[in-house]
Amino acid sequence: MGDGARVDGEERHRLGVIGGLAALSLDAMASVAYGPEAIVLVLALAGGAGMGFTLPVTLTIAGLLAVLTVSYRQVIATFPEGGGAYGVAKRYLGRRSSLVAAASLVVDYVLNVAVSVAAGVAALTSAVPELLPYTPWLCLGVLALITAVNYRGIANSARLFVAPTVIYVGAILAVVVAGLFRDHAVVSEHAVQAQADGLKTVGVLLLLKAFANGCAALTGVEAIANAVPSFRRPRVRRAQHAEVALGGLLAVMLIGIAVLIERFSIRPVEGVTVLSQVTEASLGHGAMFYVVQFATVVLLALAANTSFGGLPVLARLLAADNNLPHLFALRARRQVHRYGIGFLALTSAALLVAANGDMNTLVPLFAIGVFVGFTLSQAGMVRHWWTDRPRGWQGRLALNGFGALLTGVAAVIVTATKFLEGGWLILLMLPVLVLVMERVHHAYDRIGERLGLGEVPAPPRPGRALVVVPVGGVSTLTRQALAAALSLGDRVVAVRVVHPDEEGERVRFVEEWERWNPDVELVVISDARRRLVEPIVEYVRGVREKQVFVLIPEVEPEHVWERVLQNQRGAVLAHALRRDTDSVICRMRFRVAPLPGQRRRPQPVH
Repeated sequence: MGDGARVDGEERHRLGVIGGLAALSLDAMASVAYGPEAIVLVLALAGGAGMGFTLPVTLTIAGLLAVLTVSYRQVIATFPEGGGAYGVAKRYLGRRSSLVAAASLVVDYVLNVAVSVAAGVAALTSAVPELLPYTPWLCLGVLALITAVNYRGIANSARLFVAPTVIYVGAILAVVVAGLFRDHAVVSEHAVQAQADGLKTVGVLLLLKAFANGCAALTGVEAIANAVPSFRRPRVRRAQHAEVALGGLLAVMLIGIAVLIERFSIRPVEGVTVLSQVTEASLGHGAMFYVVQFATVVLLALAANTSFGGLPVLARLLAADNNLPHLFALRARRQVHRYGIGFLALTSAALLVAANGDMNTLVPLFAIGVFVGFTLSQAGMVRHWWTDRPRGWQGRLALNGFGALLTGVAAVIVTATKFLEGGWLILLMLPVLVLVMERVHHAYDRIGERLGLGEVPAPPRPGRALVVVPVGGVSTLTRQALAAALSLGDRVVAVRVVHPDEEGERVRFVEEWERWNPDVELVVISDARRRLVEPIVEYVRGVREKQVFVLIPEVEPEHVWERVLQNQRGAVLAHALRRDTDSVICRMRFRVAPLPGQRRRPQPVH
């Protein structure tokens, strides 16, 4: 009964199809706001002739999106434990390739948070210019809010984001449908400001750069495959449905916006986004215009939630493979990987501070890492079909092989066109992250070898043990510490450090000890250098017993604020012993509480 209730409680905090779209696809959804604009900004350099390629370039990107959607649907079925490109590469391409895939995903997740938050705040400050001087603080505030929501659990955050996602998708689709039924733009004042003269010819390089810029709209497509364990049962089916729904909605919105850009002759205008112009042309400048704009602002800010859903799961898989510290695998009561969330929040905050909250500083770094992951994932699936050869493997292999070719070419194009705009930093960070994960893995290997993991150890045998108890005076704390020590070892020694100029204090303490007579050996160490910790460490290192316990008695105050009254000597001693000796450290807490029927202040312990 209890186990079943616990399982039901865990499932309640997981995702359904709609919740998965809300929690994991906001990055891809929100890219409609800047993906088409990124294409237009490049093609507009060639004037009207260049703008005529907006739809063909978008259709090319949509075709790549279709290939990725079908491929990741297969990845979800093959790797229900999540991990996406990392899981595929680890099984079929080798450990080093899997670390490259993981590093690319980590970089993309962090950049997605920073770019999404910065873009949302940029949209807000465009509407309210008075907030512009506070951009960095607004970015950090939005990031803190999203982080706090995710600490409550991904399912709870998903429920919060369902309504904004539905409103946003509905608003964009309304723009597309309304625009398709119009012969001319409702508002066309911005068209006058746009330059119609061609500045460049339409060459292959221009089209490749437009394609590379537009590929920013594909970031986030892999997030659902990376976070399959976050879905409710049946996990694979729900994740696959969410992946297909994401691909279909994103393709419709991107193609629809591209059609309207050509229909209404939209051109880049400083201070006005392309999506804003398309919305005005389709719906006018009334209430629906502001609904679309506000929904876009909200989605751009919340798009960071995609990373908060995907990176912690990826970090858990990396930690399970000894590539990241094991604390990344720990989960809180609400199925939250709190350390993965914390890492993502801190690194994103550092990027936002370094960029001063400027979206344009961060965008050139976007999308490079994710295409590396795309390519490795596709190549790994090709190896999977070739190795396992299930029914219908030839068609699936051809699909993934074609996808690997497309994403590999896209990765080269994106990197080459954005190298001087900051892409070099990503190319530097990827090997650095791989090196860090390699070092972590080697460290765990050394620890495992020392511990004899995987081997059957010899039977345990008892040995003589010494328990050292640092004491500061004769008190109830000392009595309880010695009583605990007598149950731990064969020999117990109480140790007190004194200084030569405190002879009176030493004599008084020895007299109190002899009068008490606890039948425990007392060692008084005189230290001329007035040290408190080092003499005890030196004594422990000099004893003959191989098994040594050091039991450090400490007071646990009744009130939290009273901790500032403590000298923290126990913590300092424990750190020094752990660093310089092989002894076992035991920190015994003595809780100070009122006596029954009384309210009294605890007596200070010296």
